[in-house]
Amino acid sequence: MLEIVKATNAAASFNRWAGIEATQAGNGEAELRMNWRAEDMGQFAGFLHAGMISALLDTVSGYAAGTLAGRVMTSHFSVNFMSPAVGSAFVARGRVAKAGRKQVFVASELYAQPEGKGDDALKLVATGNAILVPVDELQLKPRA
Repeated sequence: MLEIVKATNAAASFNRWAGIEATQAGNGEAELRMNWRAEDMGQFAGFLHAGMISALLDTVSGYAAGTLAGRVMTSHFSVNFMSPAVGSAFVARGRVAKAGRKQVFVASELYAQPEGKGDDALKLVATGNAILVPVDELQLKPRA
């Protein structure tokens, strides 16, 4: 499953630009990692921009849901910003809370990794909740 998620991730131009890497995926769970770039990821005070936080949480939610439901699209998404996102890297984790035929509910967290520290020093900076819906290939084709 991780190889499928990695291929999906590599096909997304935004994810490639951001340097988002899929590190785990399977059984209703997924994990992403992204290194901090001060030159283009920060907001006015130098923290990771809320849009980047939201993108990481939404993406990890989709990958977690996809491990159980195949192709999905987000129908609802919310985020809670808990503290400034400051770190040398960021780790997003998502896990399916409930997977139905028409909706998949996912909870996610974003952690900041302090400079020079390992995963044991991760600090929770945001949480998210998403509802995703399974879609077939025909629904994913852009319309002219």
